[in-house]
Amino acid sequence: QVQVVESGGGMVQTGGSLRLSCTTSGRTFSPYTMGWFRQAPGKEREFVARITWSSGNTYYTDSVKGRFTISRDNAQNAVYLQMNSLKPEDTAVYYCQVTYGKVVGAQNNYWGQGTQVTVSS
Repeated sequence: QVQVVESGGGMVQTGGSLRLSCTTSGRTFSPYTMGWFRQAPGKEREFVARITWSSGNTYYTDSVKGRFTISRDNAQNAVYLQMNSLKPEDTAVYYCQVTYGKVVGAQNNYWGQGTQVTVSS
């Protein structure tokens, strides 16, 4: 049973910082990617950032480039999202996604329970 656990959400003022953490367990091999999505009230869930486990390559949605940094800890099977210069529009529930398998169509995605990030103006 794969488990995905997030932590680190909270409330900050505009311009502040938060660091989200996500750990995964339940498999004997490393994931293909780990990443973050977010969902604001009344909106669809959207991609935020992703890191490829083997290469360390990172990908970001345009709205967070230069402000958010995703990183990983191979030994802990953990991924982190450092969020700086936060804006009210970053307010959302943030979800960690873990993907096993490299071949599209044969991948398995797992989600955490979500952690709330609120940025006040």
